[in-house]
Amino acid sequence: MSPDVLVVGSGPNGLAAAIVLAEAGCQVLVREAAPRIGGGLASEPLTLPGFVHDVCASVLPLACGSPFLSTLPLSTHGLAWSHPDIPLAHPFDDGSAAVVRRSLDETLRELGRDGPAYRRLFGPLATQWDALARQVLGPPLRMLRSPLLAARFGPPGAMPADALARTWFRTSHARALFAGLAAHSTEPLSRPLTSAFALLLGAAAHACGWPFAAGGAARLADALAAAARQAGATIETTSPVTALTSARPARAVVCDFGPHQLLRVADAVLPPAYRRTLVRFRGGPGVFKVDWALSGPIPWSADACRLAGTVHVGGTLEEIAAAELDVGRGRHPDRPFVLVTQPTICDRTRAPEGRHTAWGYCHVPNGSSLEMTARIEAQVERFAPGFRDLILARSTMGPAALEAHNPNLVGGDVTGGANTLRQALARPTWRHYRTPVPWLFLCSASTPPGGGVHGMCGYHAAQAVLRDVFGRRARN
Repeated sequence: MSPDVLVVGSGPNGLAAAIVLAEAGCQVLVREAAPRIGGGLASEPLTLPGFVHDVCASVLPLACGSPFLSTLPLSTHGLAWSHPDIPLAHPFDDGSAAVVRRSLDETLRELGRDGPAYRRLFGPLATQWDALARQVLGPPLRMLRSPLLAARFGPPGAMPADALARTWFRTSHARALFAGLAAHSTEPLSRPLTSAFALLLGAAAHACGWPFAAGGAARLADALAAAARQAGATIETTSPVTALTSARPARAVVCDFGPHQLLRVADAVLPPAYRRTLVRFRGGPGVFKVDWALSGPIPWSADACRLAGTVHVGGTLEEIAAAELDVGRGRHPDRPFVLVTQPTICDRTRAPEGRHTAWGYCHVPNGSSLEMTARIEAQVERFAPGFRDLILARSTMGPAALEAHNPNLVGGDVTGGANTLRQALARPTWRHYRTPVPWLFLCSASTPPGGGVHGMCGYHAAQAVLRDVFGRRARN
């Protein structure tokens, strides 16, 4: 018997959609092409036996603080969060560091004369995290439902990050800290909306932390799959869907992949005008990633970095802005902005006794084939002299390798598409989760609210399916 809903792909958004639809009483079948579930939520021994590395997603603040995922009983399915003592640190050449701690007050004290400005910018967002997350991690224009939050988040979030950092903060430390947060946008910091990423991620650090999934990111995928099965969904792996035709396999089909994959799978049923719109969808920059097996913890010059789960390596605002501008112009920066995670400082299950794992990546032009290992490691060595001496083994993945591992990462793009102003409003088209085919829906990171492990693309797509196909509402 055919299911009510076929979900194609088992990334966090596909699994979230499956849970919502199954809880609403639909018969749901999830088909995953790979032999494992999870999409970007994968953990493997990439370097040496006994070392567990997250293949893609690693630090999971938006999963921990997700308006949907946080309501699920994932701990009963084996998920535990590992919180580092410090969510984020940002080192400088003089051996100091800017630090974002869970405590807003402690962060303010360390920022000195920029503490009051930081409080005015981040304090209201952190204290109203639940409302903020519901608004920002929803379809476009939802912020208008909460005028006060919209006023606190919208105007500053719409600004280019370099401009907001220079006008809001006086010290180089606070400016660089904000720039590092904004660089998660993967866009040049001179572009609109880049500040929104800094505001959201900074607020999340205080409200819910920047934790790891204990044992590896794959544990979150396992917990979501268990929740989906408990709700009644069926999950099949090594079960690709290669083509959708007018002979639809279910009352509704929800695809957890981007526009390019949709074109390959559903070309036969999509109208020409919609196909052309999908072709015009812009991908974001790619990523070059290095995983390290280490003989000891990274010897950061700044003590705070030794306690931080995430370290933003890039120096000053000016250096970070220059590096991201290079990538935006199709160039490879000599001194890239590098995001480093070091999960074993709070999760000792990921490496043998006395050993450590770490993970670092930088942005590169989409589809780049340039080897960036030496540049990434030089940046880490710059702020942690002796780092290279600790490397027991490394694994590198450029854009092609990342896409081969997960076809959604087209050209190494881990954000599901460029975070431009236009695509913030029409991602991937003005139809968002819907397509012109009444039974065909999208739920990937290429739909609102975009990249990040939060499950909200799947949640909102499932709501659309329930309204449009089944004529009913799901859980709030």
